Amino acid sequence: MVESYQDLIVWQRSMDSVEGIYQLASGFPEYERYGLWSQLTRSAVSIPANIAEGSRRGSRRDYAQFVSIARGSLAELETLLLIAVRLGYVSSASANPLLSGLAEVSKMLSALRTSLLR
Repeated sequence: MVESYQDLIVWQRSMDSVEGIYQLASGFPEYERYGLWSQLTRSAVSIPANIAEGSRRGSRRDYAQFVSIARGSLAELETLLLIAVRLGYVSSASANPLLSGLAEVSKMLSALRTSLLR
């Protein structure tokens, strides 16, 4: 039985993604500190934060809405990560494990949303 959002595998995996993104972004050029670096880390943090916030809302429908917001942040994060690869800030080899993890989180978020709307 899930007692807290922290017990959810999707929250745990999204927290792992936050760590990975911060590690990856630490190698960005300094001039990207307030550009791509900032957007990348904010979108990563938004995923587990929205799962947590939604879990404490009053209804399943509200929770599902926050899971939808988390899904949007995940799509943003994937796009920003691909931009970082295209700009040469990170290699594909470095980004691919994160992208694979995000694909897994995306599936879990979709399943969570579906279960909340039943």
